[in-house]
Amino acid sequence: MSTVELAAAAMLVEAAIGYPSFVYRAIGHPVTWIGRLLGLLERRLNRETDGFGRRRMAGIGALAILLAASAGAAFAFEWFVSAGLVGIALTILAATSLIAQRSMYDHVRAVAEALERDGLEAGRKAVSMIVGRNPDRLDEAGVARAAIESLAENFSDGIVAPVFWMAVAGLPGAVLYKAANTADSMIGHRTPRFAAFGWAAARLDDLLNLPASRLSALFIALAVAVTGGSFARALRTVWRDASRHRSPNAGWPEAAMAGALGLRLAGSRVYGDETVDDAFMGDGRREATAKDIRAALRIFVAACAAQWLSLVGICLIWRW
Repeated sequence: MSTVELAAAAMLVEAAIGYPSFVYRAIGHPVTWIGRLLGLLERRLNRETDGFGRRRMAGIGALAILLAASAGAAFAFEWFVSAGLVGIALTILAATSLIAQRSMYDHVRAVAEALERDGLEAGRKAVSMIVGRNPDRLDEAGVARAAIESLAENFSDGIVAPVFWMAVAGLPGAVLYKAANTADSMIGHRTPRFAAFGWAAARLDDLLNLPASRLSALFIALAVAVTGGSFARALRTVWRDASRHRSPNAGWPEAAMAGALGLRLAGSRVYGDETVDDAFMGDGRREATAKDIRAALRIFVAACAAQWLSLVGICLIWRW
């Protein structure tokens, strides 16, 4: 089985069954394992008494250890399961744990259902499960925009990126990406504690997400054409707005989704007590609703299908 075939099979299986809750309860999840190791390294190596340069070098060392351990575990797993149908099946099942199509869909759909059924407070509670911003500062439109923005950004780094690196380098490639992405989520913040120690993690995550963020915008634009929207408007919005985002990658899928839905996403947002000013993605309306969340979910499903079909197409061309 080629790496591209592995990626296509993993997408299909994960869309069907997700990551079973009984498996999570029994053994946890690769992200939690990665997080525990990084937490241990951070507590041991990130000393407040050290200077900026020393803490930056410690962060580089911690990241190197994390990546080496993650890659080693992936290679060891592949060696242990060996070849044959059972080995292929186990490898596919392991690969599904690195993709988040089903869980992302379920979490975002829960926000739409909460707003529709129980109103603003329920919507705030549901959206707090997937975003880091302060939910108490969000009105109904803010809750809907936060859910849509999270869906767009996580389509890139939770689905397109791990599948891309899986297609390039198999299970170890996807595991290495997931380790880098988890490190960025945990320590890649510009806070006094992590500004130096998390520098390498943030830079590596930006680099690894460059191809996926561009591909995610393309897949969203293709999905819009299938679901009845304007492919050209989505691409125009990306061309105009993506580079204005404070993140070198998040603006691409967010701008594509904004253009697809006729919304204006991003802008000023509150995380805890801190206000983060960012450029707007799109030039449409700000009054998003649960109906817009459901429209975004339809685009999300079609965009995932577009990525899967592209993998199948590569497999067919390769075999032919």
